[in-house]
Amino acid sequence: MRNLFQKREGAAGPVEFLIAGLGNPGAQYEGTRHNAGFMALDYIAEQAGAKVNRLKFQGLCGTAVIGGKKVLLLKPSTYMNLSGRSVVEAMNFYKLPPERVIVIYDDISFPPGKLRIRLKGSDGGQNGMKNIICLSGKDTFPRIRLGTGDRPDHRMDLADWVLSRFSEDELRLFRGAVEHAGDAVELLVQGRADEAMNRFN
Repeated sequence: MRNLFQKREGAAGPVEFLIAGLGNPGAQYEGTRHNAGFMALDYIAEQAGAKVNRLKFQGLCGTAVIGGKKVLLLKPSTYMNLSGRSVVEAMNFYKLPPERVIVIYDDISFPPGKLRIRLKGSDGGQNGMKNIICLSGKDTFPRIRLGTGDRPDHRMDLADWVLSRFSEDELRLFRGAVEHAGDAVELLVQGRADEAMNRFN
């Protein structure tokens, strides 16, 4: 389904959806598990022929056409725990309801290669999602949670784990999930959420 991405940037008309990938800015965080959302957004932008390089909404953003819809692709620069400042500013600017804001982020509950799509719910302990829900007062954001695997030893500090990098085998599996996330985004913006969840959950 990736060939259905339309290779056009900056299409006319209003932004209809916001796609936010969560992570931490800075070279020291590139490729870490906590930056799964950034990695997925970069892939989606590449497939859509878009550039995510405009400074706005306390992040880097760019527009694309995905599934026939004009979308804003956003990577908050606020650091993970304050992701809501960026996401809520963008959604308010475009007057988007939370149902049209798709958030992509890491989840240690699933191994690399797995993802979960939900249309609403709690933050599940993920601080970026927690901040988005707190600042918006809503929990009806569609979200794609990308598995990054849990600590091999639970005595290990969780912060150290999520800021660690994937092994080569894990990264290969993770990239497969990122491709599925791109397909899922396309289905979600087309109103085909049930199909997306049936295919990828």
